[in-house]
Amino acid sequence: MAHLDETGSGPRPKSVMLTFLGIHLLGRPAAIYSGSVIDVFGRVGVSEEAVRSTLTRMAGTGLLTRHRHGRKVHFGLSERLAAVLEDGRRRIWETGAVNRSAGGGWTLVAFSLPDTRRGDRHDLRRQLTWAGFGLLQNGLWVAPGPRDVTAIVEQLGLDGHVTVFSAQPAEPASLVDKAFDTATIASRYQDFLEKWDAGKPTFPDDLTHQLMLHTDWLHVVRRDPHLPAEHLPRDWPAIQAETVFRKLDEDLRDGAAALAAETLELLPI
Repeated sequence: MAHLDETGSGPRPKSVMLTFLGIHLLGRPAAIYSGSVIDVFGRVGVSEEAVRSTLTRMAGTGLLTRHRHGRKVHFGLSERLAAVLEDGRRRIWETGAVNRSAGGGWTLVAFSLPDTRRGDRHDLRRQLTWAGFGLLQNGLWVAPGPRDVTAIVEQLGLDGHVTVFSAQPAEPASLVDKAFDTATIASRYQDFLEKWDAGKPTFPDDLTHQLMLHTDWLHVVRRDPHLPAEHLPRDWPAIQAETVFRKLDEDLRDGAAALAAETLELLPI
């Protein structure tokens, strides 16, 4: 039986928690009993202590809301966490792993910050990377298609230090080569295929199988800048990986939903 690797390079308990909440709470006016979460996570090798610690930290940072019903504590989604989970849902089911758009333009972000704001500079770089940007040269980042970085700039208080451009480069393929590590991106999809297509891991039931499938898939696609397929190799592994993910999800969906209805205790809020 496959268990969550809490020490390796794979998803951590918080990543699994975010996936779990995205599947079972997103879009529902409900909170989930902590015991239900402990039950499901225990089936993939996550201890009760780790689950309680994760829930407590997430509630402490405002990502989860607490709801007491008798002696039981339930957890619901904050608006901020719901927005994060909705972004993940769109990435899986609407955006997809393969960017087949052609000639969509590029977004360039330029900034210059003094050494006194080194921490802000680090945070900006981290968030730009998370948003799908690659470093083209010092202080200049690029991403395919239109990207709105307003929220990132405002959150970090960097108005006046960041300039955003829309561009139609003469040689977009050169941007891909210079700004993005395509070999690493491809290796993540290959690892997914080796585990889920070739390896076919086993889990106790469809509910946990679906949970870990979605966790691994989000672990890959959230770190993919969604580069245009026309500038990538024809055998780009995201194409096959997405096909495998969707087929497995379809096979698991009904069984997982039935088990969720039996296993998860929800409190309407």
